[in-house]
Amino acid sequence: MASIFSKIVAGEIPCHKIAENNEFLAFLDVFPLVHGHVLVIPKTETDYIFDINDDDLAKMIVFSKIVAKAIKSAVPCKRIGLAVIGLEVPHAHIHLVPMNSVNDINFTRVKLEPSNEQLTEMAVLIRSNLA
Repeated sequence: MASIFSKIVAGEIPCHKIAENNEFLAFLDVFPLVHGHVLVIPKTETDYIFDINDDDLAKMIVFSKIVAKAIKSAVPCKRIGLAVIGLEVPHAHIHLVPMNSVNDINFTRVKLEPSNEQLTEMAVLIRSNLA
């Protein structure tokens, strides 16, 4: 059965796209820890990130780096944190989270519920900072 992320890749479910190439897609988390929280996924459905072959995993990190730089330029923060949890959706993904403190990347805290308009504005802002 296709994951929600595979349905996003297929265009069956809309997303607030940040960046895309033939192999990867970055989009806003709709229930972010903080504003500007982005998910990076491989377009090929793979459940566990460490099942991705080495070359593709390296490319995924480089793709994430490009997106992280755009987030850092768009969102006031000290750093962009990177987390791989892998329990919520059976499709490998990287969380890129703007951080001013370690608590900003605490996945046990209550998630934000931004409006569609707020998500759209954030996506435009981050995309405008892509190199």
